[in-house]
Amino acid sequence: MSLRDKVALVTGSTSGIGLGIASALAAAGADIMLNGFGDAGQIEQLRASMAAEHGVRVGYSAADISKPEQIAAMVAETQSKLGSLDILVNNAGIQFVASVEDFPTDRWDAIIAVNMSGVFHGMKAAIPGMKQRGWGRIINVASAHGLVASAQKVAYVAAKHGVLGMTKVAAIELANDGVTVNAICPGWVLTPLVQKQLEAKAKQEGTDVETQKLRFLSEKQAMAQFSTPEQIGGLAVFLCSDAAKTITGAPLSIDGGWVAQ
Repeated sequence: MSLRDKVALVTGSTSGIGLGIASALAAAGADIMLNGFGDAGQIEQLRASMAAEHGVRVGYSAADISKPEQIAAMVAETQSKLGSLDILVNNAGIQFVASVEDFPTDRWDAIIAVNMSGVFHGMKAAIPGMKQRGWGRIINVASAHGLVASAQKVAYVAAKHGVLGMTKVAAIELANDGVTVNAICPGWVLTPLVQKQLEAKAKQEGTDVETQKLRFLSEKQAMAQFSTPEQIGGLAVFLCSDAAKTITGAPLSIDGGWVAQ
């Protein structure tokens, strides 16, 4: 399908899943507003190469997703510089692992601010323009942990469950405004960060990366395969298509059978 004349904002899109989604939307013809942290030179190179490869306009915002006022300003900047905001992908997220009784309060607050409140503030800022134009797609990147729990991840699991709740509420409210709201729920995704972790673990234990992959995946998933950022990007593009115009309020698992068990 073609997303020409559409503008997409993808938070947390300078690497990993967010970059996979932004790249897929750009390949479909959408103009892109990138967002995330990283080296300024590398981000500029990424922005320029995406624009050149796909023949689309690509901007960048350094907005901190834990700051509501910066989210609102990023949405306004997208609308001003690129002409509209038709597709919002709330992807930015952070993680911390500890048991409930040992979980640092500041880490709880930070994870809730980025992973859950950031989604709310993004939707709040983007929805008025989408309603006015009579078309919009909001895609919230949740997780298998939005549907099931794992130990040591109380803030992340709570936030992702909250994201699914918000997705359903917004979908109901916007059902007849031409705007759909859905959540993608990935299982394990082979990002560059995960690849480095697997390589380090293999070196530490004197095994190989394939052995570590199998151990890692078999803890949760029925399918011993990682999803890729590109596959998640493909699902995001489908959700923006006419074929998906009546899919709304749905948690869409892409998790190798994790939550089927």
